[in-house]
Amino acid sequence: MSYCIATYRCYDEQADFHKKATSIAVGMTVGSWTELPAAKQASMKKHLGEVIAVDEARSATGERYADIRIAYPDVNFSSDIPALLVTVFGKISMDGRIKLTDLELSERFLSHFQGPKFGVQGVRELLGVPKRPLLMSIFKSVIGHDLDELTRQFSAQALGGVDLIKDDEILFENELTPIEKRVEACRKAAEAAQAETGKTVLYAANLTGSTFRLREQAKKAIDAGANALLFNVLSYGYDVLAELSADPEISIPIMAHPALAGAYYPSPYYGISASVLLGQLMRLAGADLVLFPSPYGSVTMPREENMAIQEQLITGRLPYKHSFPVPSAGIHPGLVPLILKDFGTEVIINAGGGIHGHPGGASAGGRAFQQAIDAALAGISLADYAVQGHTELAQALEMWGGER
Repeated sequence: MSYCIATYRCYDEQADFHKKATSIAVGMTVGSWTELPAAKQASMKKHLGEVIAVDEARSATGERYADIRIAYPDVNFSSDIPALLVTVFGKISMDGRIKLTDLELSERFLSHFQGPKFGVQGVRELLGVPKRPLLMSIFKSVIGHDLDELTRQFSAQALGGVDLIKDDEILFENELTPIEKRVEACRKAAEAAQAETGKTVLYAANLTGSTFRLREQAKKAIDAGANALLFNVLSYGYDVLAELSADPEISIPIMAHPALAGAYYPSPYYGISASVLLGQLMRLAGADLVLFPSPYGSVTMPREENMAIQEQLITGRLPYKHSFPVPSAGIHPGLVPLILKDFGTEVIINAGGGIHGHPGGASAGGRAFQQAIDAALAGISLADYAVQGHTELAQALEMWGGER
């Protein structure tokens, strides 16, 4: 038999955790067991959940908890992510202080998914950048702006030498900048910048609208010259991402935004762990690049959770291409050595205010980041590199601080 195994952390000062585990295993599969006659038990056994382990402990603050592992027969659910999540965490997500912390998916279940279409290597090939960390910038102040202003912002970012530029996740379809118009305008700006910098830029246009029209919207963007898409996965659902990624006519990378993730992962007592939510399931569903809050800046996540997400995005235990980790929020050039120390070179450095807020403007902000990356890769301190004629980096360090 083939199983998917879920691990839960359950907090309770009084509960019999072994009894709790049994009630989950039975209640989330066959519903009842001891009340069934022997003949019925024999026919239903293949559907019965199995308790694998119950490990009791106390937290650093003295709270009593148990890590419970339960195996769910694959025969119970269809091979899609909604069915998986309802099976392993549907109604018990409302049953006290319990958090889904890990999933071990069977080869049978994994075989129904393709994972990222491009992945790390495919994105690098599109950009012609085989090894170094990539640099991405974000549109800021996009609502209410027309195509001229959007193009001006795009050009300033692209001329700074960034590899990717993404829409803000709150830029939806509107009369001023509909997706096909802004893709066309930004594509032309990217081509003009490339003639000057020699660098290819991927522009991730935000794919939005009615769920049943997303494919049409994606095709419209591709026909206009789009070379990447941004997608708010958690608001639409993992299987929507999986369908888009698997579609042969959507032949560009898809970037997963973590909007709404804060409703799921931050609590130690409830929800779904960040590594499952923003790591494993994003990669399974086909995200080529995955954004998540960094441990460094304005919207922080504990470092160990960042590392757990990264592990799921690049682990060889999943039979898919690697997804690019994109730690985000509050990133400035002074943080580049720390990012590379934590993530290595298989990372996208994503900056908003750290580029647009540079005293010399967005183009100078991009150059400051490139200089910081060059310094970190060469093993030179940012301060030493800055005084070697790298004015943009020196200005960034003066403004935001960083390695000295």
